[in-house]
Amino acid sequence: MSDELQVGVITQTHGIRGEVKVFPTTDDAARFKRLKEVILDTGRERHILKIESVKFFKQFVILKFQGYDSINDIEKYKRSRLLVPREQAVKLKKDEYFVADMIGLKVMTDEDEEFGELRDVFATGANDVYVVVRTDGTEVLLPAIKECILAVDMEQRMMRVHIMDGLLG
Repeated sequence: MSDELQVGVITQTHGIRGEVKVFPTTDDAARFKRLKEVILDTGRERHILKIESVKFFKQFVILKFQGYDSINDIEKYKRSRLLVPREQAVKLKKDEYFVADMIGLKVMTDEDEEFGELRDVFATGANDVYVVVRTDGTEVLLPAIKECILAVDMEQRMMRVHIMDGLLG
């Protein structure tokens, strides 16, 4: 498990005074109001940026960082990830997990057959959907509902599922 969790991605600049438009990758975009700093990860370099102001616009968060006062200062960071240390992550409720921690879980059926590996999670309106790549290489979408997802064991890195009628075609 990573020591850091992604909370957003800078999509583009916003205006000419150094603000950026951030697509939040956290369930609670309002958490940006409580953040004092983030780790900017460009893939080649990392910087700790202090948050000066936070605004919200449609599904985006508009951030202004201390010391970045013009579009020229910040433009090079488009498409960069924003991270926080795990200890600053939101507290999870029982049976809630960070998506980053779930990726790679071995998926077993309720009949003790190896089914595949969890590769991605999509948030939909009703429930999340788990993307599982089966042992034969095919991809299956499983709804994250209690009738389908029976157990998640993060220590064993395993998920037990019930394959409901109609899920496999």
